[in-house]
Amino acid sequence: MYSVTVRDHMMIAHSLRGQAFGPAQRLHGATYVVDAAFRRGELDPDGIVVDIERATSALHAVLGELNLRNLDDEPALRQVNTTTETLARLVADRLVDRITAGELGAAARRLSGVAVTLHESHVAWASYERTL
Repeated sequence: MYSVTVRDHMMIAHSLRGQAFGPAQRLHGATYVVDAAFRRGELDPDGIVVDIERATSALHAVLGELNLRNLDDEPALRQVNTTTETLARLVADRLVDRITAGELGAAARRLSGVAVTLHESHVAWASYERTL
């Protein structure tokens, strides 16, 4: 299995619902380093998994929809507990939407999966992986 991973970051504010989150129930900020890995079993005729520039641009655009926002105020996220795990899935799903729309080019048509990892700190991160 081949993979290409691109990286970006986002800064958000949010609060988490539930006693399990203790002080994080209050509004607080988080900065995530975000890795998006694009996977496929065989390289395309040009010898690539996906165009790196297009993958980088797509990740940047997806994160731009969330960056520097209070996620508690986002209508699409009002009913979502925006944990690191949930945000990893959200980013992956939005990347897949862009792949399906053709934004990542012809090579992306044969991707077998996408995995997104949000690094909450240097010692903690969460990932979500989905097949295509």
